[in-house]
Amino acid sequence: MVYQFTLYFFGGETLSFTDLWRYSDPALLILASLAGGAKHGYAMLEDIKALSGIRLGPGTLYGALARLEERGLIESLPSQERRRPYRLTVAGITLLREQLTSLERFATASLQRVESTRIPKSGAY
Repeated sequence: MVYQFTLYFFGGETLSFTDLWRYSDPALLILASLAGGAKHGYAMLEDIKALSGIRLGPGTLYGALARLEERGLIESLPSQERRRPYRLTVAGITLLREQLTSLERFATASLQRVESTRIPKSGAY
């Protein structure tokens, strides 16, 4: 599920959250997709879009797949027709778990800060 919101600024300017930074590292998105099971490229693209709201381009996907495979984090399986599925290796699962745990700690600490932040009546921090 992807949450979207819009920031409104004085003077009527708006900025959508999708215009700002989102955690969109292709390697992390691919590893998270493959945590749901082996997939070929197009299936990963669709899963990543559904999971994160981010649409990777084919060049980005296949470049990242090559790097992940070189590092031993994923492995390709025998081709099925013209499609080559990939799956996580033990190293890939371990790294993904570590990264997601780190992100969870970061998000928890950041949310605690946000909750304790007082916003002045003028609207400016």
